[in-house]
Amino acid sequence: MSLATGWFADRKLPRALRAPLYRAYSRAYSVDLSEVRLDLADHPSFCAFFVRRLKDGARSFPSDARVLPSPCDGTFQAFGPIENGSILQAKGRPYAVEELLGLAPGEHDLSGGHAWTVYLSPRDYHRVHSPVAGRLEEVRWFDGARYSVAPKVLERREKVLSINERAVLRLATEHGPLWLVMVGALNVGRIRVVGVENETPGAPRRFGRGEELARFEMGSTVVLVAPRGGPKPLASLALGRAVRMGEPIGRVD
Repeated sequence: MSLATGWFADRKLPRALRAPLYRAYSRAYSVDLSEVRLDLADHPSFCAFFVRRLKDGARSFPSDARVLPSPCDGTFQAFGPIENGSILQAKGRPYAVEELLGLAPGEHDLSGGHAWTVYLSPRDYHRVHSPVAGRLEEVRWFDGARYSVAPKVLERREKVLSINERAVLRLATEHGPLWLVMVGALNVGRIRVVGVENETPGAPRRFGRGEELARFEMGSTVVLVAPRGGPKPLASLALGRAVRMGEPIGRVD
């Protein structure tokens, strides 16, 4: 099903049909077309429209380096502390953070850290930007399932995020390491990381805050993981609330 969806999304559409089809899609999923940088007809395929770029100034990032902004648009599925080596997939559904990150036992001490899970729906901007200035030191790719990551599915299945296909990006920042996990899902088979060709990372690359880091070629889920001493979730966060890329979601004490 994912392969068929990807094939369809890549098909070049007749120019006259593009704008009407994208407008119909946008009405169905409440996409804000006022933010789109290019004319609708300049997106040759549905895939190109899914990864559309935004106009300059459509998103902004805080200047305070101690504030952690969201790396993407989406909805909060979970956030909170890492307890007993686990984080929440959804309410009442903990899973092992080491399994999510593909770490060997004891490879990194994440006790006392925190995690945020943001679900990208079909309406959201599908590019993911670096929430902090730092270096992309490693990308680990994991084959896996393609279960849906829709909120109702995560509340029902014991494990999804830690067994689905995913890319695990490890960033080095001034406040310690930060992991950003791009989780694939049903109909989401392609995850692209800027500067990483053929899923093989080169030398560590520096990214400025707000610089594009990766993208989903359709929506899915991003999980941020910070160890003890890193940022903590803001008290104002709420499950099920929409968040925009660049909006503060955490802070370093």
